[in-house]
Amino acid sequence: MAKQKTVWFCSECGNKEHKWQGQCNACTKWNTFQEEIEMSSLPKRFEAQAAAPSRPFRLHEISLIETPRILTGINEFDRLVGGGIVPGSLTLVGGDPGIGKSTLMLQLAHALAKKGLVVLYVSGEESIEQTSLRAQRLNIKTDNLLLLSETNFTYIKAQIDNVKPQVLIIDSIQIVYKAEITSAPGSVTQVRETTTEFMHIAKGQGIATFLIGHVTKSGEIAGPRVLEHLVDTVLYFEGDKQLYFRMIRVVKNRFGPTDEIAVFHMKQEGLVEVPNPSEIFLEERKKDVVGSVIIPTIEGSRPILIEIQALVTETFFPTPSRRCTGLDQNRLALLLAVLEKRVGYQLHKCDVFVSIAGGMRVIEPAIDLGIILAAASSMRNKRIDSHTTVMGEVGLGGEIRSVPRIESRLKEAIQMGFKYCIIPKRNLKGIPESISKKINIRGVEMVEEAIDAVIH
Repeated sequence: MAKQKTVWFCSECGNKEHKWQGQCNACTKWNTFQEEIEMSSLPKRFEAQAAAPSRPFRLHEISLIETPRILTGINEFDRLVGGGIVPGSLTLVGGDPGIGKSTLMLQLAHALAKKGLVVLYVSGEESIEQTSLRAQRLNIKTDNLLLLSETNFTYIKAQIDNVKPQVLIIDSIQIVYKAEITSAPGSVTQVRETTTEFMHIAKGQGIATFLIGHVTKSGEIAGPRVLEHLVDTVLYFEGDKQLYFRMIRVVKNRFGPTDEIAVFHMKQEGLVEVPNPSEIFLEERKKDVVGSVIIPTIEGSRPILIEIQALVTETFFPTPSRRCTGLDQNRLALLLAVLEKRVGYQLHKCDVFVSIAGGMRVIEPAIDLGIILAAASSMRNKRIDSHTTVMGEVGLGGEIRSVPRIESRLKEAIQMGFKYCIIPKRNLKGIPESISKKINIRGVEMVEEAIDAVIH
């Protein structure tokens, strides 16, 4: 029997301490330590081991043949992960409860099973009857999809060895446990150990593995930070589950670009891919509305047109409100300070509310000019032409700085029917004539110049 001792693990970062502490020294979070029993020695720590030990290779001995990918048939998902699923990859899927993680994984399992691949779907939180009812609602009928309701890792591994699937889905990793570890399922030790076991299975047997993960109250994936380091790809669901649209963002991807997003529409028959998000985000837009402006933003490799709405209203309270949805509140405060100092708007007497329509969250600085123009439009109660789009980063001096990938943004604006565009003056260089002929482009250097160009 291995010797046991009590230790304390941080549920946020996995930091280990030998006694309880109020604040974690590693991640500085409060009240995150959980008591666990640590086994000082285990006769066999990992059940899934490589068949033979690895050996070093010289550079010229390594084959550079591109890894074949498995196409799912869901075009948006294939583009999201970089062109298809890589055999032997380990993917973590996170998101709020009820946002559609299990639904997407079942649809993915069905698409792969129709291609002749054997898929093992392990549902630890639901019985196979409950999972079967969801499959019937999604109209899933295939013999290559096998359902298993189990939480003990030893039994799961036995079924993996028996079935020999090509795709493995674990729903969810926080419910799977190893019996020899005395801590509860979902604890730092259990999550770390079981994830490492599935990593050995995925890499050793070439099984494309998907792990569904819970999230914390702050919206981050639950468990130690090492969980995200172990996996190859991290996909995160965004959006309000009360709305119809779901956005999946790639936070990490060893086989493709990061920060890609895919937009899906939640319907009765499941998640339906949206090939043109700009059209979806702008379809409910009301033209000629005060405080509204359209901005071409870049998400991964895809340009998307979004609508920024601002409401500036006089307040009678001593402290005005600064509220925003879909963007950084500190960035909003900085931009309002620029608008007040450089342009002379008396915003210290007003409440300011800014929102990105459609539930998207954008952090790139190219939306700065759009935020300022939307606030200025609402402040002066004058409309911005509905056929105008703007882009640009704003500095503290009121100068407008250049933005990357200007051609992609302009092409998306042209495709959606916009006729005028306000861009940083430095971005005027290098725009091909084929683009400049289709849209009226004006370059600006300062915030005052941009306001005068669109608000008359």
